[in-house]
Amino acid sequence: MSLKEIRARISSVKNTQQITKAMKMVSAAKLRRAQDNIINLRPYAKGVLGLIADIAVTHRVNHPLLQPKSHPQKVLAVVITSDRGLCGSFNSSVSKFVEAYYKENKDKYEQLDFLYVGRKGAEYLKNRGLPKPIDVILNLAREISYTMAANVAERLMTAFTSGGYDEIQFVYNEFKSAISQDRVTETLLPIDLSHSSLLNENDQKFSKDLIFEPSPEEIVEELLHKHFAVQVYRIMCESVAGEHAARMTAMENATNNANDMVRNLTLTYNKLRQAAITTELMEITSGAEALKG
Repeated sequence: MSLKEIRARISSVKNTQQITKAMKMVSAAKLRRAQDNIINLRPYAKGVLGLIADIAVTHRVNHPLLQPKSHPQKVLAVVITSDRGLCGSFNSSVSKFVEAYYKENKDKYEQLDFLYVGRKGAEYLKNRGLPKPIDVILNLAREISYTMAANVAERLMTAFTSGGYDEIQFVYNEFKSAISQDRVTETLLPIDLSHSSLLNENDQKFSKDLIFEPSPEEIVEELLHKHFAVQVYRIMCESVAGEHAARMTAMENATNNANDMVRNLTLTYNKLRQAAITTELMEITSGAEALKG
């Protein structure tokens, strides 16, 4: 490699480094907002579910969204990834799990459908033998809102209560920290009542003697719809926060790698330049000696 080529390579790596550094700063700013959002949302989502469970257990309220199937045969998996790459293994961990999950369970269930949220997961799984998804939702990170989540939740609840599915699962990356995201599989429908404090006599926070107005059935009906919409919104927020964290980490690693490359290329450049100077000095010295002789 010539000195000119090395100089061009150093310049190219420095330009790339500026881009990765800028992308890291953008992701860090977005992560702060997304992290605050999910941290504030988690206690509310958990509290609503606990309240529903307590009312349902206390008054033996039956509802289609609360009826588990002992042997579900029609399952819908909602797979959440991102629309853009450059975020390490964020998308591949979910996509590879879903591919393996389908191969393992395609003969177990009578019907196994998929709904993709995010372009990367849809593109990865498109040509890998999985059935055509019932829908693909894009631009999650840009358009995420409670209204969007509520519309998706209403669609899923309608499909569940009409008998279209026995179980609805979500596969996504749960945000843990700026450097950690866990791939999670969570069954949202039917809703699990194990969060009721009344199921644990040592942790009772809810009286069995309360009188409700309106009726417990009406309260549970209203809360269930809100709860499921909140849970869908929470999962979407978890994925978005995890995406920004993964991209920030990936861009930080890329920036550090660019630093190492520039340092190594600069060392190589200096060595070659010094060798060229030494060679020129030897030629000049040899020429001078020849003239003297």
